[in-house]
Amino acid sequence: MPTPDHAATPLAADRPRYLDPTAPVDARVRDLLSRMTLREKVGQLNQRMYGWNAYRRTPDGGFELTDALYAETDRFEGLGALYGLQRADAWSGVDHGSGPGAEDAAALADLVQRHVVELSRLGIPALFVEEVPHGLMALDGTVLPVNLTVGATWDPELYERAAAHAAAELRARGGHVALVSALDIARDPRWGRTEECFGEDPYLAARLTEAVVRGMQGEPAGLFAADKAPVVLKHFAGQGATVGGRNSAESELGPRELHEIHLPAARAGIRAGAAAVMAAYNEVDGLPCAGNRALLHELLRARWGFQGLVMADGLAVDRLARITGDKVSAGALALNAGVDLSLWDEGFTHLEEAVRRGLVAEETLDAAVARVLALKFRLGLFERPYGSGESAPDGGRDLSLSLARAAVTLLRNDGGALPVDPSAVSRIAVLGPQSATTAHYSGDYTAPQRPGTGVSVLDGLRRLTPPGVDIRHAPGCALTGDDLSGIPEAVAAAAASDLAVLVLGGSSARTPDTEFDANGAARTAVSHLTCGEGADLAGLELGRAQYALLAAVVATGTPTAVVLIQGRPHVVPDTGAAVLTAWYPGPWGGEAIAEVLLGLTEPVGRLPVSVPRSAAQLPVHYNHKDIEYGGYVDESAEPLHSFGHGLSYTSFAYGPPRLTGRTVEADITNTGHRHGRSVVQLYLRRLRTPVWPRTLELCGFQAVDLAPGETCTVTFPLGADLPGTGTVVEFRVAESARAALTAVPTQSLTAPDETPL
Repeated sequence: MPTPDHAATPLAADRPRYLDPTAPVDARVRDLLSRMTLREKVGQLNQRMYGWNAYRRTPDGGFELTDALYAETDRFEGLGALYGLQRADAWSGVDHGSGPGAEDAAALADLVQRHVVELSRLGIPALFVEEVPHGLMALDGTVLPVNLTVGATWDPELYERAAAHAAAELRARGGHVALVSALDIARDPRWGRTEECFGEDPYLAARLTEAVVRGMQGEPAGLFAADKAPVVLKHFAGQGATVGGRNSAESELGPRELHEIHLPAARAGIRAGAAAVMAAYNEVDGLPCAGNRALLHELLRARWGFQGLVMADGLAVDRLARITGDKVSAGALALNAGVDLSLWDEGFTHLEEAVRRGLVAEETLDAAVARVLALKFRLGLFERPYGSGESAPDGGRDLSLSLARAAVTLLRNDGGALPVDPSAVSRIAVLGPQSATTAHYSGDYTAPQRPGTGVSVLDGLRRLTPPGVDIRHAPGCALTGDDLSGIPEAVAAAAASDLAVLVLGGSSARTPDTEFDANGAARTAVSHLTCGEGADLAGLELGRAQYALLAAVVATGTPTAVVLIQGRPHVVPDTGAAVLTAWYPGPWGGEAIAEVLLGLTEPVGRLPVSVPRSAAQLPVHYNHKDIEYGGYVDESAEPLHSFGHGLSYTSFAYGPPRLTGRTVEADITNTGHRHGRSVVQLYLRRLRTPVWPRTLELCGFQAVDLAPGETCTVTFPLGADLPGTGTVVEFRVAESARAALTAVPTQSLTAPDETPL
């Protein structure tokens, strides 16, 4: 629509339709858009500021707005969106002394919003966009376990409840939109952002993506409830397959690999009603996602019917200048490709010039502005631009602990060291660099925690062990480096104990001495940093001193249980010790780990990724193409632990599966002496197909809780998304992908409906 002159469009004396809350959203959008100048429209598509630069603390403990915010809002006579007003971490430099906490975050949001609304000629409020990758990334926000930990729970219902809490917390503090990692598939664990993935499998990721959308947004509806938040699913698409596991590198994906592995989670999230997606940094078929019209328009909008918002990742639009030659044309390329909202870029600030130069049609710009405005109307911001005054909900700690508890995965227990037998164990040595601190339990994108927050493994064992059990502690070594001087003390403690609990792992914790890129990725890792955005590894080894500590403790002959706290699968040699992984369990993870060690809780987690023997094996994901893989001369080509693996303190027997109509059934029996949970996994194997098949494909899972001797029948309904016409398949029910390879299959089934690529 043509842009009116600023002076020619004063507000009518009667109430404009866009201010009528009873009018349909699309009618309100059209009315408001017809009143906007080109400059005002361009302003709605910009998210240029770092939110922490919009305010500063005053001597009396309040907040005041900065000249930087005044300049930004003056530039476009308003503000489309503001990123990270509540973000706090080493990159932003915000801490408890300078940033908003639970008690004053909503007041700060109102202060900024009041300025924006009053400055805007048309009273258009801003969107406040916050990081919510594993809970709200803000001071006093509830920290949840990272996505890889969530993937290990195989529990979408639990995650949906946690996501709902995170959304309510965001909205209570004055935030509106949640940036949520969900779409990246972990195909190379050397990638530092593996912790942000739900795992290596598209089906598991799709079910958890649906859960986060349902939890944060509620059931699909026109308007968002006051305690629900629009979700921006990131990153679209293929970022988990970057070459060499290097952050933001190219992804060498053919269309079939892209569609079969990297797009199902996005498709599931969009079907669940996701409000927005974020275009990823990587390229797909030669074009970065932020400039890829085939991906953002032809697939996402034209084919999938997506009507929501597309946001670019931080500075991704400006990167397009490498192929366009300048940032004006970079912004035009991104807008024409399908990006609606930029993040920190200069390119979108020049869209007014791009329109006048003919690089962008004003109709294209209007369509993007309409999507931004529609989201603001759906949030009710024109009626309620300021906070409701509602307090953040309680229960965050319990939800975080529940996720951590459900994710603890027992990988080995050959010697039966676990669970701890209180009649045989009176002295426990708690050792290792992760044993007595929670600083490295929460992963990247974590706000500073107040002193005393959290429970370490040492704390958890001291609280939960029966009276009379002696707990002794020695760290032994640091996470990284070659300092072995602390190992003798740890060895002495282990030798004098009945059980050694050795807590090893990695860290994504950023500190003020970390050097950051302009998009917040770590540029130079500090000494302990081994994971997170910008911390990619060539190998998967732990620090050298950790291996020396492990060998020395096992050599004492004391039964040993190794606990891994990590954001990616690390290589741990088989020493005969029991091994469990808790991934990054969040601040209260030590309590969950202690419960499992002591047998107060069963280990119910299952691997969301395959664990390699070494980085030289990669890739080792289970759902590779079904060819006769050659082995290696120097080691096995099989993973050390397969996708779906996880031991229990009891045992289960799986009966043969039965294919009945459109369902698969199997009887599961607890054959052990303890109550336990088994995650029953349904795998599809293609027998005849027009294209080369994968070895196995996960297509269903259910957790069952059984008492000793109890049997139940698990039923899997077969959905409409079976493989295409003429494809002959069979199904296998098993406890892991490796077990499924030799499990008894159902009779074969010919799929009736075509599912196009």
